[in-house]
Amino acid sequence: MTAKQIEGYIKYNLQMEPRHDCYALEYAINYIAEDLEHDNELELLQLLIENKPINRLMTHSYGFHTSGGRAIIESIKNKYYEYESTN
Repeated sequence: MTAKQIEGYIKYNLQMEPRHDCYALEYAINYIAEDLEHDNELELLQLLIENKPINRLMTHSYGFHTSGGRAIIESIKNKYYEYESTN
């Protein structure tokens, strides 16, 4: 998933202006997707910014984050800030 795709998704699907660095989001989402061997980066973006569950990764139970779901979100956030601090 590219920064342009992330920006486009936020602008056109969510009808919002991106407030965060789309390049840092690209880095974080792609890194975690590879780490988890999850081939759908869009699902990770949706989990992060829309709180949409990913059934295959069992991120939610009864509408709440599982410990695994929280760990994925925190991992993405950590990679995001890691990219931001180096650029």
